[in-house]
Amino acid sequence: MITELPVATIAHAIQLAVAPVFLLTGVAGILSVLTNRLGRIIDRTRFLHSKSLPDVEAIQSELKALRQRARLIHWAIGLCTACLLFICSVVAVLFLGSFFKLNMAVVIASLFVAAMLCLIVALLNFICEIFLATAQVRTGH
Repeated sequence: MITELPVATIAHAIQLAVAPVFLLTGVAGILSVLTNRLGRIIDRTRFLHSKSLPDVEAIQSELKALRQRARLIHWAIGLCTACLLFICSVVAVLFLGSFFKLNMAVVIASLFVAAMLCLIVALLNFICEIFLATAQVRTGH
């Protein structure tokens, strides 16, 4: 049951929600970088598919590397999106806990840890994709 809430309680809930909102902004920035990288991978793949070079083996090798990179970026995008959903859930639960006077500490902590785990794995996928991309440059493919 919703009780009458003083303005101070609502203000406190908003203050608690500010940090996760800044985190949302940061993860959204990372998501933007990831989608741009995926777009570049897709563009390069389309270019190679339209090209008919005598060195088919080199093209196939590069396409294989691009598929690996796309898979890593795809997972990173999915995990960053899940992270954003968990952070949004943290904000929503913070407000619900204030309105309904419920102890939501375990739920909030669990959602936040899940968000951080998603972000960690997404960043690991991102760094692996960067290593693959720079390895391609070093080998000349």
